[in-house]
Amino acid sequence: MIPADRFDLDAMTEDLRTLVSAESPSRDVDRLTVHARLLAGLMVRLLGSAPELVDSPVGPHLHWRGGGDPRVLILGHHDTVHPAGTLASRPFAVSDGTARGPGVFDMKAGIIQALHAVAALEDRSHVEILLSADEETGSRDSRALLEERALACGAVLVLEPSADGGALKTGRKGTGTFEVRVHGRASHAGLEPEKGINSLVELAGLIPQIVAIADPARGTTVTPTVASAGTADNVVPEFASCFVDVRVAVPEEKPRVEEAMASLRGSVPGTVIEVLGGIGRPPMHESAASLLMSFALETAGAAGIGALDGVVVGGGSDGNFTAAAGVQTLDGLGAVGGGAHSADEHVVLAEMPRRAALIAGLCQRLSSMASRLPPVSVPA
Repeated sequence: MIPADRFDLDAMTEDLRTLVSAESPSRDVDRLTVHARLLAGLMVRLLGSAPELVDSPVGPHLHWRGGGDPRVLILGHHDTVHPAGTLASRPFAVSDGTARGPGVFDMKAGIIQALHAVAALEDRSHVEILLSADEETGSRDSRALLEERALACGAVLVLEPSADGGALKTGRKGTGTFEVRVHGRASHAGLEPEKGINSLVELAGLIPQIVAIADPARGTTVTPTVASAGTADNVVPEFASCFVDVRVAVPEEKPRVEEAMASLRGSVPGTVIEVLGGIGRPPMHESAASLLMSFALETAGAAGIGALDGVVVGGGSDGNFTAAAGVQTLDGLGAVGGGAHSADEHVVLAEMPRRAALIAGLCQRLSSMASRLPPVSVPA
């Protein structure tokens, strides 16, 4: 077992500064390419070998292999939600033991923790690392690759940030986004409103139908979020739209919600309703994390890291995909801090060596086993 005091916090902090100071917004292929090359250089320095840069339309994914007999996949992403230019107003900064900056919590500190953890291992031959470039936008390009490597390894440690108080994430809701579009007809709102078909009135009537699809008793939330309509204050709006965030806790809710969204019916004659999107990430059931969570508790005890909690959260990650594929998956192994996706994003630096020790210990445990972990049965 590698104790937390074996990890050099100053070195980890400087590596974190390097990563955060290189912006990597989702969909910005040029910046993601620069960031991937920077990460590859860190891997060469810390791990002694380079990752494969897997080219894709969304930017490079990084895949590092410790050897030919993988037992554990460390899974993360190097894209962030923060747009280019954010660093100008919020550069990387350290104060009172806290690091701040765009992407520091989600999930660049988690990446640094993992790289230092694997670097501390005497035997890295059973470890793989996969860092995708499109997790924040749905993992459409990387999903097949991450599922393939998860199945090949048999166990997945996800570097998403911890929950409150440093808790690991043992379950997640399935997530999806819909867009409801209403097409009408424009006309002058004062001279001849009767010649128009008001898309906004139609959308307003659809909102109660949409909200009613939720089922709190089953953990299903259906939340209209961003809406827009019209072009000018004296024009009957020809077009209106609304985005809807959906979270489901059980798999059978996915077809029900998708069917209900597709069955929305309007009341304004002449409008055309269009529903796009769906539930892309299946739920991550707690059964997929139970064995690895027990390993994490044992590891934390042996390394003197302290108590660990496991919680179920509403947000989704790539762990949803690997768990649904039947692969043992434990999430929330990244940084301790808060403010993900916000201006207050921050990391508690003192926790980074402890999280690195936890990841290293889990890798040692999984590497020492006679074979890969068996598939887990998750509810269909």
